[in-house]
Amino acid sequence: MKHLGGSKTPSYTNRYIQRSVKLLSSSLTMTSWVLRRFPRKALSLVTSSKNHRVEDCHRHYEAYGHFLPIQTRWQDNDQYSHMNNAVYYSYFNAAVNHYLVRYCGLKTSLLKSPMVEFIVTNQCTYHTPISFPEIPVAALAVEKVGHSSMHDRPALFPPKPAKEPPSVDHHDLRDGFFFGHPKLAQFDASACATGSSVHVSVNPATSKPVGLPEDFRAALLRLISPASV
Repeated sequence: MKHLGGSKTPSYTNRYIQRSVKLLSSSLTMTSWVLRRFPRKALSLVTSSKNHRVEDCHRHYEAYGHFLPIQTRWQDNDQYSHMNNAVYYSYFNAAVNHYLVRYCGLKTSLLKSPMVEFIVTNQCTYHTPISFPEIPVAALAVEKVGHSSMHDRPALFPPKPAKEPPSVDHHDLRDGFFFGHPKLAQFDASACATGSSVHVSVNPATSKPVGLPEDFRAALLRLISPASV
């Protein structure tokens, strides 16, 4: 049967077209629903798996570039006879700022420095306790260097069980040492605490972020963690 020009389409054809459109619309809706949900879940699983790998990597001192021995103090212990959890943050802060001052050229005076470092996020995960009078070593790695920010990974490694404490001298306390130094063998390869923080470089006069100088950036990139590459 021919239908030309202004001929009307038979009713069964209209019903077929309407049904096809409805099925297509339903299919597109279902596809959209799957695309909205499945990738997020998959991405979440992938991200979670990656985060676990990164955290596992940072339990070991191979992930770190610079190390600074720390002498614990009597006042660091709490009533449970181990180092209070808040003290770990002070050791992390010492490790980061020691490197920034000693190797990046950071000036700590608000009156003389063109920039200062502000912490915007800070986190610590505790693995095993330590206590006074142990001498742990603080470690530092860098995850990412932005225009005016740095994402760093501090950690603390306990001394190996021994009759004598680790042998450190004033050079180690002044300069620290880098990965591969023989004195690192005195410390356990697994961290007793790991952390992460973000520092932003700020103009002390305006409190506005400022770009990192190239020599400052180069010193930070020296500590890029293998887990971040």
